[in-house]
Amino acid sequence: MCRSIKLLRRPEPPLEPTEVSAAALQFVRKVSGFRAPSRANEAAFNAAVTEIAAATDKLLAQLSPHRDAPATTANR
Repeated sequence: MCRSIKLLRRPEPPLEPTEVSAAALQFVRKVSGFRAPSRANEAAFNAAVTEIAAATDKLLAQLSPHRDAPATTANR
């Protein structure tokens, strides 16, 4: 989908609170096709960012810790 999406599940460095919100925003921008929505779409756009950030936080909290860094293109 987008090569610049940052890996959030990692052992180090610790996840910054803004990283989840930034990833959610990037995802919604990509899916919606809007860099910045019009006023008519702003509420839906912002609600999607909030919901995706919450779902991401929940997912990361529920995943078991991993011993090694997950495989990425850089470390395969």
